[in-house]
Amino acid sequence: MSSSAEQAITVLRHKDFKSDYKPVWCAGCGDFGVLNALTKAMAALELKPENVAMIAGIGCSSRIPAYTSVYGFHGVHGRALPLATGLAISRPDLTVIASGGDGDGFSIGGNHFLHACRRNVNMTYLVMDNSVYGMTKGQASPTTEFDWTGSRLSPQGTGQPPLQPLEIALAAGAPFIARAFSNSPNDLARVIAEAIGFEGFAFVQILSPCITFRPEQLGWKKRVHDGFEPADSRAAAYAALAADDGFTTGILYHAPRPAYRPPDAPRADLDRIERCFEVLS
Repeated sequence: MSSSAEQAITVLRHKDFKSDYKPVWCAGCGDFGVLNALTKAMAALELKPENVAMIAGIGCSSRIPAYTSVYGFHGVHGRALPLATGLAISRPDLTVIASGGDGDGFSIGGNHFLHACRRNVNMTYLVMDNSVYGMTKGQASPTTEFDWTGSRLSPQGTGQPPLQPLEIALAAGAPFIARAFSNSPNDLARVIAEAIGFEGFAFVQILSPCITFRPEQLGWKKRVHDGFEPADSRAAAYAALAADDGFTTGILYHAPRPAYRPPDAPRADLDRIERCFEVLS
């Protein structure tokens, strides 16, 4: 068999990165687009599923590892980044992707987000942001507008300004920062591929509508627009954010710096991991 024929057999399509589980997301959920874009990105990068690990917390979006054919871990609320950090440090040969939503990542896991940006371990963090807690029937999240009155828990709005994830990531030291839209899967796939290929901590905020509890987010299609150009200086990135209306997409900041790894970090092999889980009798 020629080498080209072997390659034709071994190269995976994006559908090969999907599992046999059917997503339980609501009809019209933006997370479908994220799943498609993510699998397209992994196929375009010709990753091997056995060399990829997806780590998630709790929430609708955090179900995404189960819908892929790569290794996955669906863990504790807000704790995707600590686990992904440990895995990326102990197994630098793996492609580590953490995923979740705005509640999981910016509220319960907010402190971990700050330090993941600062620490700069080599991994990718995808946050599917719809400004609402969808899985628990629609409460305000950290990125919800101050005057959103759609929740019975805050019928007069939260009265608090929404958190700005890109500004926080920039201030905390993340070297790769981007925003994309789930309804533009090809553009999103390109951004995710760039993030995965980046050497260091890459953060992508993905505008992913929840039209079940925020039907007005159907209008995001008309509001999203290109605009960010990769800046390699914080001043230029801050200037871009000063003109941002919350719907600008593209790579905002691209400033590589050496990824963190403890100099004496042991590489964890499977035997060593299994010994850690042995039950002593």
